Amino acid sequence: MKELNPDQIYFVEEFYDDYREGLITRRIFIKRLAYITGSMAATISVMSTLGCTAAELPAETDPMPTSEPAAGLVPVPDAKSPFSVPEGDPAVEARDVSFDSQGDKITAYLARPVADGVYAAILVCHENRGLNPHIRDVARRFAKEGYVALAIDLLAREGGTAAHNRDEVPGLLGDAGPERHTADFIAGFNYLQTLDFVDGERIGMTGYCFGGGVTWQVATALPELKAAVPFYGRAPELEKVPNIRAAVLGVYAELDERITASKDPLDQALTDAGVTHQMNVYPGVNHAFHNDTGGRYVEEQATQAWQDTLAWFKQYL
Repeated sequence: MKELNPDQIYFVEEFYDDYREGLITRRIFIKRLAYITGSMAATISVMSTLGCTAAELPAETDPMPTSEPAAGLVPVPDAKSPFSVPEGDPAVEARDVSFDSQGDKITAYLARPVADGVYAAILVCHENRGLNPHIRDVARRFAKEGYVALAIDLLAREGGTAAHNRDEVPGLLGDAGPERHTADFIAGFNYLQTLDFVDGERIGMTGYCFGGGVTWQVATALPELKAAVPFYGRAPELEKVPNIRAAVLGVYAELDERITASKDPLDQALTDAGVTHQMNVYPGVNHAFHNDTGGRYVEEQATQAWQDTLAWFKQYL
């Protein structure tokens, strides 16, 4: 069996948690692991390592609840957040853009306020689902709040997220590896600095789940980053923490034992390195509680986390 990199290990553990909670079916769980590991034999080995047996796991149910679309211009599928911004909102200008990264042309979704001006900017990193309608919505939410937001598609080289089925996406992201993802966001940072409506001295970053881990990694590699808000992301290597210059707000979920267990050692490392930071643990919620298109969304805590994010960027950008 091939050795899994840190992103691939993260995905395996996350999908196992989803499976045990009944958020994805047995078939989807096995399919996603196969894309990550590269073979069914390796998938069976990984499942055995996890102690995963059919008798332990919940019955297969539909993990994707749906809701009637709200009235609006082009509503976001399954969005439940009161902050959701539909496509075509008159206060937001949004479009797909491209720029160079490591000799390749990559793509991203750029959202900005319609009003003329020079704005602080936020890099946005998607979850393991890729650059989907939810993350585009999040970018527009930042634009509605007066920021330029750039959400990069980390599968641009593979034809883009939309070219692949949802179960295949995590495997492709895992194969690409953390170094490529970090490089793409550094390229996105450089691209933002070329835009005349962006204040190049005021650029921050946020990301969710897998994207939270990428946000931590970028913060260790990009000293020019002014602020970061990683949502329940895999912690960076602690020896790299002293490289962080951004002011960091870490967002954690009380019930997310796997990720929140890394909070205290990381908190201590940040303190020892003199990094401006704050670690927030939101009570009674689990991993991915901010994603209003998913099964773990909790409006009260997601709203609080969003308001805390905006307050952090307002203070440090």
